[in-house]
Amino acid sequence: MVSDWWEQIEVLIVAGVTKARTEAANTSIKQLKRTDRSFRNETNYRTRILLASAARRAA
Repeated sequence: MVSDWWEQIEVLIVAGVTKARTEAANTSIKQLKRTDRSFRNETNYRTRILLASAARRAA
């Protein structure tokens, strides 16, 4: 079990880096995609994602 994840564990130990921030951003984008199914314009959808991301960082 641990051997399956050893590479990721080693990166955490050596570099102190995880992909938690990326995974959280992906989860937020997926949630926006679920709630904003009415967007037919790709530009509006992308703008919505960028605005939500900026609002999270400002808070």
